[in-house]
Amino acid sequence: MDIINIVLVEPRIPQNVGNIARTCAATGARLHLVKPFGFTIDDKHLKRAGLDYWDYLDISYYDNLDDFYKKNSDITVYYFTTKAKHIYSDVKYPNQVYLMFGREDMGLPEELLLQNESTCVRMPMKYGLRSLNLSNTVAIGTYEVLRQWNFPKLQNFGELHKYKWDK
Repeated sequence: MDIINIVLVEPRIPQNVGNIARTCAATGARLHLVKPFGFTIDDKHLKRAGLDYWDYLDISYYDNLDDFYKKNSDITVYYFTTKAKHIYSDVKYPNQVYLMFGREDMGLPEELLLQNESTCVRMPMKYGLRSLNLSNTVAIGTYEVLRQWNFPKLQNFGELHKYKWDK
């Protein structure tokens, strides 16, 4: 079964997590949150950004990265970082993939990246800029995996409310 797991390590901005929760709910991705957070789970900004979708989430919480790895062994993790050598769209993502993202202000720990160089990926951007917004990066990564998997179990057509599309 194809499942995307989104892992946020020590997120700081509640609105980002709310937006990411919404992306997870809309795509069927599982959300994994690794503490410590820069907010509380009942933060009004978090809830406002993901409010209508919170009940649709499959979400897990972890005390730290060690706790995450202890509870999720033998997994394939792709580490999204501006420091990577590989481009995210050049990877063929396997079933049961984990996409890991770091803090908005620091990213993922460099020792973790060094230990996992072959699965560190980046999004190309203009030279000299720091990074993309975390929620945008998660959405881009998630939809690249889904595109490769041909968008399983997702509605891939739209309908007009007042009119009908021509055949």
